[in-house]
Amino acid sequence: MPPSLGRRQLLALGGGALLMSACADDPAAPPRSKGASGAVHRYGDDPSQFGELSLPEGEARGVVVVIHGGFWKAAYGLELGRPLAADLVSRGWAAWNLEYRRVGNGGGVPETLDDVAAGVDLLAELAPELSTVVTLGHSAGGHLGTWVAGRGGVTAVISQAGVLDLRSAHEEGLGAGAVEAFLGHAPSAADDPYDPLRQVPLAVPVWCVHAPDDDTVPISQSRDYVAAAEAAGGSATLVEVPGDHFTVIDPASEAWQQTVEILEGI
Repeated sequence: MPPSLGRRQLLALGGGALLMSACADDPAAPPRSKGASGAVHRYGDDPSQFGELSLPEGEARGVVVVIHGGFWKAAYGLELGRPLAADLVSRGWAAWNLEYRRVGNGGGVPETLDDVAAGVDLLAELAPELSTVVTLGHSAGGHLGTWVAGRGGVTAVISQAGVLDLRSAHEEGLGAGAVEAFLGHAPSAADDPYDPLRQVPLAVPVWCVHAPDDDTVPISQSRDYVAAAEAAGGSATLVEVPGDHFTVIDPASEAWQQTVEILEGI
């Protein structure tokens, strides 16, 4: 996360062998913070329709699509995923740190979903030789990473404290009305195509990494998803980790080390 924002402050706010696109040297490309790595590739004309592709030395083990959280709100961006992308690259993975339109800057349903889908689809052009594609999403990014896996083109999902049941998230008021803002209304059966819990089972394995002490997105979101997926015949695993909602995206944490262990086994 950015050095100016600690985990508690964030909580308070939102309670190359690969092709290089021409926009990598485009002066109009989105700015990157000091220390960030990765070539910028656009998948659309909106300022938020881009990702940062970072490559390891030598042959990549696969590509991890890093999808940041923030309750789908424009106040949060892909800078949250840069520390994870850097750590993944050091471990031999290609990292595709994805930005997308969010609520407050043209996002919501269906725009946010369209963007994440387009960003994942672009990998077929950027990295056609990489057959392993893992979505790694935190919080609302966990929702997006799990949802997009249902379209195909993804081989595994790791949800970090993901919002995986939109109805209960709305009922519990997570993110101060974030679900209603994302959908444009209170969730109903018409929104089931956007709700991971109601799209089980996926054809790929899902790992839900979550801290029992998470007071931003309760672990029941992951527990209920795993139970539903298993009951439907899917492959889903709950991995309980120490810490809070933001510990899972701290590369120095035990929670992140457990996430790395999952990747080692994929």
